[in-house]
Amino acid sequence: MAEISPGWALRAPVRGQRLARWPLRIGHALVAPAVVLMALLLVGPLAVVLGLSLTDYQLGAEGLAFVGLDNYQALWADRVFWKSLRNTALYSLVVVPGSVGLGLAAALLIHGLARGQATYRAIFFLPVMATLIAMALVWEFMLHPHFGLVNLGLRELGFAPRNWLNDEGLALWVLAVIGIWQGFGFNMVLFSAGLLGIPRPLYEAAAIDGVAAGWARFRLVTWPMLAPVTLFVVVVASIKSFQVFDTVQVLTKGGPNKATEVLVYTLYAEGFEFFRSGYASAVTVVFLAIVLLITLVKTRWLDRRVHYA
Repeated sequence: MAEISPGWALRAPVRGQRLARWPLRIGHALVAPAVVLMALLLVGPLAVVLGLSLTDYQLGAEGLAFVGLDNYQALWADRVFWKSLRNTALYSLVVVPGSVGLGLAAALLIHGLARGQATYRAIFFLPVMATLIAMALVWEFMLHPHFGLVNLGLRELGFAPRNWLNDEGLALWVLAVIGIWQGFGFNMVLFSAGLLGIPRPLYEAAAIDGVAAGWARFRLVTWPMLAPVTLFVVVVASIKSFQVFDTVQVLTKGGPNKATEVLVYTLYAEGFEFFRSGYASAVTVVFLAIVLLITLVKTRWLDRRVHYA
């Protein structure tokens, strides 16, 4: 019988360990392109913005100087920044519950139809598919103080016409209504997918237990089962509402008297109208921090109330 050399016995476990590492190395190789791409497109630009926020760089300037936290101190004392933050928060507080509630209501109504569900989903989803800038121009025509369709309708009903986009007390609310109109179709599609995923036996069991159709069935079965979808919809709607820019740029440009100035428009104006790139970078960092904080708070708070089937 051939003898097994001691050297081979020692090398066998080493070879086994090397072979065991191959799946891990292959996994790292497959993930590496995505990691590099994420670093180039996300982490890299974020690091550049953070660095620029600590300088006095102006767009087109040949040089820059390190100023530390001066931009953030100026931001703290900037009345326009605080007003834009207040307007953004107010816009979000209106648009998020409005678009989520309307999207849920539309999904429930369509889900209860015997026929034509796909047609109604397509109709309600059209505002999401359309270019928001083009739709903003349509809204501008509809809200025109002299020949707009909205004021023409008010005149027919006996009400006085309003200058919707130039009234400090109305302009932000009008933009919020447009935001709800533009976003609820996307939420409706998500809620519709969630409704299709609810097992039918749950409704049958509820009926056997004496739960009547309608509000009771929605409260005891439908709403708890939609909790994961609702969490996702609320977080996404909140982020999108804080990113509002298109309608402000096209319809009001932050006016009248900064009544519709929002954070992203402030960022745009500082960076591309006043060319204060360092200051605009500070606004960007604060904006990202606020969005991240709101997302984390909502996710942690809502996740405790979510039932995952």
